[in-house]
Amino acid sequence: MKSTPIAQPSVVETLMWLLDRPSFYGDEGPITDAIAERLSRQALAGPTRRYANSIVGPVTRGTGGPKLLLAGHTDVVRTEHELPPRIEGDRIYGPGAADMKSGLAVMLDLIEHERAAFERGVDLTLVFYAKEEGPFVDNELGRVLDEDGELHDVDLAICLEPSDNKLSLGASGSIHATVRFTGTTAHSARPWQGKNAIHAAGQFLCDLGALTPREVTLDGLLYRSVFSANMAQGGRGRNVVPDRFELNLNHRFSPDRTLEQAQADVLALVGDRAEVIFTDLSPAAPPHAHHPMVLALIESGVAAVEPKQAWTDVARFAQAGIAAVNFGPGDNAQAHQKNEHTSLAKLLAGREILLRYLGRLAESAK
Repeated sequence: MKSTPIAQPSVVETLMWLLDRPSFYGDEGPITDAIAERLSRQALAGPTRRYANSIVGPVTRGTGGPKLLLAGHTDVVRTEHELPPRIEGDRIYGPGAADMKSGLAVMLDLIEHERAAFERGVDLTLVFYAKEEGPFVDNELGRVLDEDGELHDVDLAICLEPSDNKLSLGASGSIHATVRFTGTTAHSARPWQGKNAIHAAGQFLCDLGALTPREVTLDGLLYRSVFSANMAQGGRGRNVVPDRFELNLNHRFSPDRTLEQAQADVLALVGDRAEVIFTDLSPAAPPHAHHPMVLALIESGVAAVEPKQAWTDVARFAQAGIAAVNFGPGDNAQAHQKNEHTSLAKLLAGREILLRYLGRLAESAK
């Protein structure tokens, strides 16, 4: 006798629907098509606007209430998964389950099942965008913000990055730079005839290892600026003194520093010991802890309020002059993991927090 499948809440069904549609970085076209078709079945305030494999959905307009944007990326990191997407107890497994299809599921579920809670009091926009999990310049949110002028009128954007239903404020900026040490080749039997580029990096690496985080408190939240060497390459052969040695230097900097100031900090650290080539530049974002719409989100029952000691697209919104915060139901620790999963309890709780929040915003508009 076959067992009857257990009925799942609509947001769980939507997350499974998303997980059944692979969307690894660079292959977001099919899921974008599927989301666009799903949005077309809703009574939106206007047609969806598509930019490459990214979509802007104007849900409600003309309410006279606050203008809120919910944003989520459709791409996921290509990691190893042993079985197809599935539910086991409180866990739902699949590529992107935590980062960040759980957030996308909440976005879709709220407009499909909870319109009455906000449609007369909140001008709501949804943005589904591609290529977040790669270089800053390839992220399609940049193109969306450049080309869709209406988005610059929103009062607050929420990135539904996995945060365990905690409100993560601000974002650390991130710089990647190649630090290139040069020397002169020689036979390793006669090293005095050359200059060893790897040895030339020795003191710099010692100085780097001795650095302590620079700490700053903004809006009552502690942010840390740090430097890390995380890749290295060089050398021509086992019997050759190397004439080139390169390090990838990553600088994560607090929101009180501009991108230009952070670049100057990198150059000051390296000094004249090596050449610096900046390869990836991502600005920081302020916390906006006292923004009225952020305070309303806090009062809607978020699990905690914390600083974001990493980079997210709230910084891209900040660069465009748009206040933004991070809040999502996904398990933060599961992002990019083998057999990635997220908690169904957190998924349901996150949906209820955002539903209360939308209701609170709508009430404030009366």
